[in-house]
Amino acid sequence: MKRAVVLGSLLLAGAFSLVASGYQQPPAGGGRGGQPQGPPVVEVEKLKDNLFVLRGGGGNTAVFVMANGVTVVDAKNPGWGAPILAKIKELTPKPVTVLINTHTHGDHVSGNVEFPATVDVVVQENTRTNMEKMDIFKKNANRGMAKRTFTDRMTIGSGADQIELHYFGRAHTNGDAWIVFPSLRLVHAGDAFSGKNIPIIDANNGGSGVAYPETLMKAHAGIRNVDTIITGHSTQMTMNDLREYADFNRDFLNAVREAKKAGRTVDEVAGSWKIPAKYAGYAEPQAMRLRTNVQNVYNEIP
Repeated sequence: MKRAVVLGSLLLAGAFSLVASGYQQPPAGGGRGGQPQGPPVVEVEKLKDNLFVLRGGGGNTAVFVMANGVTVVDAKNPGWGAPILAKIKELTPKPVTVLINTHTHGDHVSGNVEFPATVDVVVQENTRTNMEKMDIFKKNANRGMAKRTFTDRMTIGSGADQIELHYFGRAHTNGDAWIVFPSLRLVHAGDAFSGKNIPIIDANNGGSGVAYPETLMKAHAGIRNVDTIITGHSTQMTMNDLREYADFNRDFLNAVREAKKAGRTVDEVAGSWKIPAKYAGYAEPQAMRLRTNVQNVYNEIP
């Protein structure tokens, strides 16, 4: 039993290290020991008559059916672009015209390379810089790379088809985009709000544990007339959940700040910190992710 626990910890540590460094997961079809896996299965959840969430294969993908085309938000892991497109064809005959990526990670952008070259790919400007370093785009002659970027805000379309893109600052990465569908009172938050958990802070791609709670508060204040949040990897949340998540991250930051001030080591903090009781329902922190977040905050504060 002890060997199993140790092995699990080592695998978890390695997995986090790879995610934080922008690692690309292997394409679907290559299983452990070379054994083939089953075909990718895309699960569909209908939120509105013209807005769907596709689950499986990485981050949650949004499909927004407009008057003359389809906008997709996030394209999952390698090998999942084609299954996404196939599933969309089951939902509507309209072509995919726009693809928006919430941030740079492989489980959100790798499927880009399987989309038609005619698709308009849009990201926050820092995300484009981060994507340019990724092997999957280098190996595919930059197919699926962003064609347009924005700094703080961009509007695409108008009326019922209008989409608003916002950037509120560093959090999960330095390019986290929030995608608002005003007519549907929905926003896709990507992994800036992946779920009720300790977030991954990807310092290699500009993420910040110190800025995280403030960025979430800016998002809460700046996104108006929205009822539903599509999270990066969990179920839908509300704006009240977002406010609570900002408080959760601020409480974590303050606890780590006080611990460093008191002279405690990273390992001491990571080994003793517990989720406050008022945040009932939050996932228990993964050991390596918790330690990495503590270390990131220690690196950022004096």
